[in-house]
Amino acid sequence: MAKRLFGTDGIRGRVGEAPITADCILKLGWAAGRVFSRQGGGKVLIGKDTRVSGYMFESALEAGLSAAGVDILLLGPMPTPAIAYLTRTLHARAGIVISASHNPHQDNGIKFFSSYGEKLDDETELAIEAEFDKALTTVESQALGRASRLVDAPGRYIEFCKRAVDSNTYFTGMKVAVDCANGATYQVAPAVFSELGADVVRLGVEPDGLNINVDSGSLHPENLAAEVRAGRAQVGVALDGDGDRVIMVDEEGEVVDGDEILFILACSRLRRDLLKGPVVGTLMSNLGLELALREAGVEFLRAKVGDRYVMEQLRKHGGMLGGESSGHIVCLDRTTTGDGIVSALQVLEEMVLTGQTLHELKSGMAKLPQHMINVPVPRGVRIDSLPAVQRAVRETEAELGDDGRVLLRPSGTEPVVRVMVEGKDHARVVRSAEALADAVGEALQSPSAAAN
Repeated sequence: MAKRLFGTDGIRGRVGEAPITADCILKLGWAAGRVFSRQGGGKVLIGKDTRVSGYMFESALEAGLSAAGVDILLLGPMPTPAIAYLTRTLHARAGIVISASHNPHQDNGIKFFSSYGEKLDDETELAIEAEFDKALTTVESQALGRASRLVDAPGRYIEFCKRAVDSNTYFTGMKVAVDCANGATYQVAPAVFSELGADVVRLGVEPDGLNINVDSGSLHPENLAAEVRAGRAQVGVALDGDGDRVIMVDEEGEVVDGDEILFILACSRLRRDLLKGPVVGTLMSNLGLELALREAGVEFLRAKVGDRYVMEQLRKHGGMLGGESSGHIVCLDRTTTGDGIVSALQVLEEMVLTGQTLHELKSGMAKLPQHMINVPVPRGVRIDSLPAVQRAVRETEAELGDDGRVLLRPSGTEPVVRVMVEGKDHARVVRSAEALADAVGEALQSPSAAAN
């Protein structure tokens, strides 16, 4: 059965447009509360990022859950992976995150975690949607859910992050610039690196409800790179608005993306004989990552884009390490979901253990030129069914031959299709991507696209 509310990463959209409205989110809280009650009850945690609409949706979820008879524990602004961790360690029935991750403040969304700190399975999401379609009712007054606040949530998560590296590892003498994107990590991330001995340069730590992800964080690592090149830090860590992604900057001011971070972490575990199972990337992962891991004797698998699909492949094949080019890295030997802080800490630890710089650690992987263009597309239109698009893809693939690849992928979070071309020659890759994106745009204007 197809899901109507849930996408690849929870529910996300424009604030004020269904389902991201106060009344819909209240109903969603009630529906989720009904399902969680049937699963055995227990409290539900609510955390959020720093966008202004979080206040409204926090209250709406609280009201809906209470009406369903579920107790609530409010965490305030906390990273998404912190909610996953606290849900598990506090033995909560579920955790809810109010966030649209890397999107601008005009958007917001709802993510759910199970009692195990993992994304909900399809069966539970479908059950919530089924309840959502029913008329809202309220339990008797004596059965209403009660809300309280967990005041030491940041401290609990900071200690968890520090345990991601060996207890004897310290970053003393290392100057680290940390860009929190004016998002959910603005309090905890600088504290984690500082308590491990680093001299921290704090960026993106002044959220005002509207500036989340604006010219900062993992979406805009060029600003962090400028800080490093100016000599104000040796290494940079750029997180996104909800803290589940990380992009880094090496000592030469070069951006280190998720593929390179995944390569470094895989090599680190391999060097210490700790790597188990294959490394899992996605359809968007750079071919250079696959080739470098193959040379190191490490199996590499590709999943559909989205951390839940990376997780599925890791579980299926007994792997522990996977991730996306965007910096969403999953380390199952450390936690249950993507965690930007935890991933960055392990890279810094490898620098300490090997005595190598970040630039040296990433040098074993040579990225192939890759160019991606987002083409706006109406929701519901299937790009792969348009003959003109199919023809354009075949022509581009024939032009690239064995030296490249083409990928068209509808975004799971935005109304766009991602047109990606990869190959050995950068200029040729850019030309091919632009031509293919133009062909997709033209095809979308055709009568057949409207009928689709």
